[in-house]
Amino acid sequence: MYEILFENNDFIIVYKECGLLSVKARGGLLNETSLFELLKQKYKELYIVHRLDKDTSGIMIFAKNREAHKNLCFMFEKGHVDKRYLALVWGSIETDNFKVTKPIKEFGSGRMGVSEDGKNAITEFKVLNRFNGFTLLEAKLLTGRRHQIRVHLYYIGNPVVGDKLYGKIEKQKKYKRMMLHSYLISFKYKGKKYLFKNDEKFLKEATAGTITRVY
Repeated sequence: MYEILFENNDFIIVYKECGLLSVKARGGLLNETSLFELLKQKYKELYIVHRLDKDTSGIMIFAKNREAHKNLCFMFEKGHVDKRYLALVWGSIETDNFKVTKPIKEFGSGRMGVSEDGKNAITEFKVLNRFNGFTLLEAKLLTGRRHQIRVHLYYIGNPVVGDKLYGKIEKQKKYKRMMLHSYLISFKYKGKKYLFKNDEKFLKEATAGTITRVY
C-alpha cells in the first residue's frame, strides 16, 4: 500500500498507492485507514505537510518534527517546492505546452469547479505522448487548490482517465483506476537540494496499453 523511499531526521518521502487515503477523511470514508495512520504505527512523531487524493498515487512528504513541519509547510505555501504529476487524459491535445489559469471553488459534496469567484489556480501542462485517443501529460502545480489538476483538465475537455468525479461516469467507471500520479518532488532544505522521482510503474501502465483496455 505504501513504500518509504527516503528518510532523514527531518522528513520522510513515501510512495502511496492509488486507493489509499493520505489522511483521515470524513463521511463515507470515515472508517477507512489512511497512510498517515499506518505511518504513525512506526513513527511516534509525525506531521502532515500536504495531501494527495485517495485515487491519486505517488510521492508524499511527512515531517518528523515540529520545526521541519513548519519549514516544509511554509515552502509549500510559498511555492518553493516543485511538484509534478503525470496524467493520462481523454483525447488528443494538440498544443505541446500550455497553462490553465482558471480560478477554482467548491460546489458541494466535495466537488470543485472553475468559477470566476473562486480562488486563484494555475497549472502548467506539457504533452509527453499522444496515442490511441489519449494524451499523456506532465502537470506542474503553481498553486495548491483541491482537485486542481483534475478540475482544470475537465474544464478544457480532457478529463483524467478513470476520474469518476470529473467526466462522464459511464465512460470513466470502465477503468480500474484514476490515471493521475505524483511522480516528482524537488526542493532545497537546509542548504541541500533534494529531488525524488517515481514514474516507472505508472508510465508502464499508461503507455503499455494496460489502462486503455476496458475492464
